[in-house]
Amino acid sequence: MGFGSYDESEQRDVDTDFDENDAVESDETNHQGSIEFENGASSEELLDRLKDIKDRN
Repeated sequence: MGFGSYDESEQRDVDTDFDENDAVESDETNHQGSIEFENGASSEELLDRLKDIKDRN
């Protein structure tokens, strides 16, 4: 098989034998906090940097 190819027969009959009691409840993983991030650069500096990156490609 070449790069990126796959055997389609492996995609047909997927075994879904699992115990629902072991599943994660989505309510158990809710995040109730906040996050702040400051990179120290102004919006103009970031836009200039983005333009430089795009110009190189």
